[in-house]
Amino acid sequence: MKYKQIIISTIYETITQIGMSSLSKDEVGKKLEVPPKQEMGDYAFPCFVLAKELKKAPVQIAQEISSLINNEYIERVEVVGPYLNFFLEKQKAGNEVVMKVLNEKDNFGKLSIGNHRKVTIDLSSPNIAKPFSMGHLRSTVIGNSLANIMEKCGYTPIRINHLGDWGTQFGKLITAYKTWGDEDRVKQEPIKELLSLYIRFHEEVEHTPGLEDNGRSWFKRLEDGDKEALSLWKWFREESLNEFERIYNLMDIEFDSFNGEAFYNDKMDAVVKELETKSLLSESEGAKVVSLDEYDLPPCLIKKSDGATLYATRDLAAALYRAREYNFSKALYVVGGEQSLHFKQVFHVLNKLGYDWSKDMHHIPFGMMLKDGKKMSTRKGKVVLLEEVLQEAIKLAAQNIELRNPNFDEKEAVAKMVGVGAVIFHDLKNYRLNDVEFSLKEMLTFEGETGPYVQYTHARACSILRKAKRKDLSSVSIDAYKDEKAWSVISLLMKFEEVIMQAYAQFDPSQIAKYTIDLAQAFNKYYGSVRILEEDEHQYARIQLVEAVMIVLKEGLRLLGVKAPEQM
Repeated sequence: MKYKQIIISTIYETITQIGMSSLSKDEVGKKLEVPPKQEMGDYAFPCFVLAKELKKAPVQIAQEISSLINNEYIERVEVVGPYLNFFLEKQKAGNEVVMKVLNEKDNFGKLSIGNHRKVTIDLSSPNIAKPFSMGHLRSTVIGNSLANIMEKCGYTPIRINHLGDWGTQFGKLITAYKTWGDEDRVKQEPIKELLSLYIRFHEEVEHTPGLEDNGRSWFKRLEDGDKEALSLWKWFREESLNEFERIYNLMDIEFDSFNGEAFYNDKMDAVVKELETKSLLSESEGAKVVSLDEYDLPPCLIKKSDGATLYATRDLAAALYRAREYNFSKALYVVGGEQSLHFKQVFHVLNKLGYDWSKDMHHIPFGMMLKDGKKMSTRKGKVVLLEEVLQEAIKLAAQNIELRNPNFDEKEAVAKMVGVGAVIFHDLKNYRLNDVEFSLKEMLTFEGETGPYVQYTHARACSILRKAKRKDLSSVSIDAYKDEKAWSVISLLMKFEEVIMQAYAQFDPSQIAKYTIDLAQAFNKYYGSVRILEEDEHQYARIQLVEAVMIVLKEGLRLLGVKAPEQM
């Protein structure tokens, strides 16, 4: 909000007044800090940076500047050694912040950076004929949250589920089905049975080498349009999409496109031809590659020596198609960190082809979901199914609600919000580049820094508002915000827009998750220290603050893809 800018402008104007000419307003902003403790002020500015030009000691400069500060939003300035500590005028700023939240509601914190331009976001992208495991959770929820954040910043997000629906693994799966499969069993439990067949293939191939050749042969038949191979592939794909859709519905996540790898089969020859036309292809050991020596990267493999295309060819075709289809201003690929080299190569090849928009393509890597310190592997059967985790979370949430509120009528709906929210929030509160150890116990803890804690705080605020004697709150004067705990809440409310901006700039939803925890904790301390519904001259001011917190917690959770129940 504007208060940080007011401090920056005041400092800049004052140092210009005392003869400082080399420090720009932007540089002042970069030096401005938030003190580690609230009692030290709302903002702090170090005067070391002014000492060389002004040829004075930082402490002397701080004292000189403090005597010249005069702004209606600044209550006082304290000199602490070489630091200027700024305290905002709580009454005035508090009034404005709370009323802004109440007036703007869920539009509070909205930015116009994107100007309605489109952003494609590649997320989730599970492989068909394999179960939706916990390993897919990270791309799904990080990507969905980034789409919400981009929309909050004024962009139009295009959520793309680039399904893994092509490749040699389908030849292996067809081989496994033809060798050991049972149609009735597959129809009864499609994904479970297909996974079992896939795992068995990799177990048997170790002592039956011919299976590998059969797998390659069936995939070649699939590529050539063989009727039986295509029929089985379509069946596997349809059953997988039905299962995926059920899980996406549980998480309330929707997509604008399910165009997967197979969609680009007929679009890759044009990429190869364009690379040849622009003299970018060279031969290496019989394969076709694009040299990336100027970027200190290995060559990008476009075609194998046997003529088969690769992931890079497919992703180049996908990028060109999306640029035409959506005219995107940014393209985000929420894919694990192990693919970093691949995306560097693809982006640089597009740049060499002359597409300037390639500079606005970003790989958004993330750490792995680990089990017992190791990466989960579908091939080896070491997999935790996401749907089972979600259902277990919902079941536990229902038990907790039953204990807290046995007469509650909406247990089932709220248990879903809380259980699913617990799983999503647990992932997003972690910085995305960190690995996350799968722990059902930690994920489903309903106390501490968790999604259910934030949800419960929101429900508590809703409960207070239901009990309050409501008036037209917009007409009530706020004069109760000088209290330290109230100001802790207000100072966080005023930072919501800045947190959204940081999450957008760094592609980092954890900033918002941590913010909601901080706001919930500050509010609960406030709730524990005042009698909000006590009928005195400050009652409606306190109610307004509660409503502002409720609005911002709900919006913060929404940006993460988490629901905010009004009762728990």
